[in-house]
Amino acid sequence: MIGEALKFMVLGMGVVFIFLYVMILAVKAQAHVIGKYFPDKPASPASSPAVSAVGSTDEKARVAAVIAAVTEFRKNKS
Repeated sequence: MIGEALKFMVLGMGVVFIFLYVMILAVKAQAHVIGKYFPDKPASPASSPAVSAVGSTDEKARVAAVIAAVTEFRKNKS
């Protein structure tokens, strides 16, 4: 009885292992085919955004909004 249980266990684990191995091969083959017929376009170099005074004011406004929200939250909590 235990021998049959071990046989079923080995058979089940073997089937799962073979299925996963075949799935890995299929995914690799699919990646190869997609890479061959649909190659990646070369990335254009991104220019670094210039820091301006407008960005600085926008950042200050965000910080002020966060501070105000936290202060209001703490007032309501106590």
